[in-house]
Amino acid sequence: MAQSISCGVCGREPPFYRRRYEGVALCRRCFKESIERRVRRTISRYKMFSPRDHIGVAVSGGKDSLTLLYILSRIEEEYPEAKITALAVDEGIKRYRDEALKLTESFSDSLDIELRVISFKELYGETMDEIVDSRGLRFPCSCCGVLRRRALTELALRVGVDKIATAHNLDDEAQTVILNMIHGDPLRILSAGPALNGGGSFISKVKPLALIPEKEISLYAYLVGVPFQSRSCPYASTALRNDVREMLNLMEERHPGTLYTIVRSAERLRQAFSKPFPKKILRCKLCGAPSTSEICSVCKIMRGV
Repeated sequence: MAQSISCGVCGREPPFYRRRYEGVALCRRCFKESIERRVRRTISRYKMFSPRDHIGVAVSGGKDSLTLLYILSRIEEEYPEAKITALAVDEGIKRYRDEALKLTESFSDSLDIELRVISFKELYGETMDEIVDSRGLRFPCSCCGVLRRRALTELALRVGVDKIATAHNLDDEAQTVILNMIHGDPLRILSAGPALNGGGSFISKVKPLALIPEKEISLYAYLVGVPFQSRSCPYASTALRNDVREMLNLMEERHPGTLYTIVRSAERLRQAFSKPFPKKILRCKLCGAPSTSEICSVCKIMRGV
């Protein structure tokens, strides 16, 4: 009689998911616990939070950000002096963002977490749709990313959070390493990573999901019942990141562990420098915001400089 297969961790329950890069099959309970344990270890390893931090969690309505909000809300219960506020940016993308914001508001309410929202219209005077139409942007996704980051920082300053937690996952981190190489900016790898310390007018940003594959976040969201918007942004199809994502997905399928290898290689590069690799922080001469050049990326987009 054939021997039944059981979970490679507890040895009791039937397997739910095979983690190929570790060569182990996990039952539902052990898989769920492994995700939560990895988030805690990432937070601890990179010293992301302090017990009294006011954490702003960037939420978009997608699986990653709402899963991050869910996990951090569970951890926050152990630290009564800590606080979480959900931070959302309304870009003004028709037939996409409204649905996401409603879902985000409903889920935040279910966790008893306050949701704060800032819009492109309020901050820049135009929605993303209007910006694309008026400027004829060929690659709106990259421009939207620049504007979103500025909006998120502005909202975080208004709310008064100590840290911004974003839901970048392992796939995102590996893609960013490759994109920096493609764009001819390998030194940017040295100033990136799961925890970006603030300085001057910057708020520290952390990525508690940085060592978890996107696929496993989706499975975790399914197991614990995290709702999320499945519709993709209409501008996302033009992004170079999509091509890099497809390439890395193929590599990961054929060679499990590729994503971790890329991210660990970037980590070793950072560790090879005995001193942190600093960015020279200036003030944009047009708007006064912190910038790495005389004119910030937002002003270049909005003022056509």
